Amino acid sequence: MMNNSPLELRHLRSLLALRECGGVSAAAKRLFLTQSALSHQIKLLEDFYNAPLFERKTQPLRFTAVGERLLRLAEEILPATQACGRDIVQLVEGAAGELRIAVECHTCFDWLIPAMDDFRTAWPAIELDIVSGFQADPVSLLLTRRADLAIVSHAEETANIAFLPLFSYEMVGIAAKTHPLAAKNIWQAEDFADETLITYPVPDDMLDLLRKVLIPKGISPKRRTTELTIAMVQLVASKRGVAALPYWAVLPYLQKVISRHTA
Repeated sequence: MMNNSPLELRHLRSLLALRECGGVSAAAKRLFLTQSALSHQIKLLEDFYNAPLFERKTQPLRFTAVGERLLRLAEEILPATQACGRDIVQLVEGAAGELRIAVECHTCFDWLIPAMDDFRTAWPAIELDIVSGFQADPVSLLLTRRADLAIVSHAEETANIAFLPLFSYEMVGIAAKTHPLAAKNIWQAEDFADETLITYPVPDDMLDLLRKVLIPKGISPKRRTTELTIAMVQLVASKRGVAALPYWAVLPYLQKVISRHTA
């Protein structure tokens, strides 16, 4: 009989992240852990139960019977733990309130609105409000108490402001199917030199592609701007230029194309 199990809530969260991400490296990023730290958690459990939790070198990960049993436990316990935490906060601080959100990113709404719907389900008495319009400096709204939460693309140390990571994401280049760059798996800074780059109408230091890739290389392509992601995708499709966007911002349009072709 096994006693003194090392199993903790963080281990259950790690197992769910492993299943959702399909690999140790991606799951570690999701959990804001090093890969070695996550591997140590896994080894601790496997040593205790004297059994592997998943099959190595499978893509995506294939869990063993032991791993699947722990996953079922995670699905039972973690939602109940979260609900308990919400109930305690409401008992201590009261259920009502307001959360004003300032957004720096044009494309944030693709994931923010569904996330807000989930939040409302868990905290129905909290009034959510997005501060109107695109905010070039959302942190200033926090400092002047015009917002309670700001979503920004990078952290800059600021007195009285706490920065907490939400998630990391992949940037992808998009081009028309017949464009020469469409055949390249990885684009280099030099590939943009003779292209028309389509971006949102924001300062260059707010665009990762320019700030981190093109400007350091001294590359300044021709520019065209648009406010809407769908307009950017349509301009690219009609060979008016190329663009670089978060993968999650492009994915809905790719899914529409795939579903149209398979219908």
